[in-house]
Amino acid sequence: MVRQLALTDMGAAAQVHRVAFDQAMPWLVGLHTPEEDRWFYRERVFPTCRVWGRFDDDVLSGIIAFRDGWVEQLYVLPTAQGRGVGTELLDVAKAAADRLELWTFQRNAPARRFYEARDFALVEQTGGARNEEKEPDVRYLWTRR
Repeated sequence: MVRQLALTDMGAAAQVHRVAFDQAMPWLVGLHTPEEDRWFYRERVFPTCRVWGRFDDDVLSGIIAFRDGWVEQLYVLPTAQGRGVGTELLDVAKAAADRLELWTFQRNAPARRFYEARDFALVEQTGGARNEEKEPDVRYLWTRR
């Protein structure tokens, strides 16, 4: 089941983010504490984005946060990857916009393959000076055909 998340889902959303982030980018493990993740979702993500989640039974297995033509967060638990969860969540954002942009890290090859397979085009690469992690990143753009 896919549904819009409420602030009461914030802790579960932050946990999905952390587990998926750490699995995808182990070189950045420990960047934030669980308390900092929950603060980020409560104070930054939920007030500014539409946040949707995919549930398998009662377990939140993936999240997407988007606003004004941008995908801000998209994370799927490692145990749920490869089952269409990310595509289903991305389709929610695509249905709400004519164009979407997003950033991901250059070294996150699985994410890059995922977005490119879903018609996102690479439009910019940076050395990472503008992101908190100082990790080289890439910006992708999708436009409705």
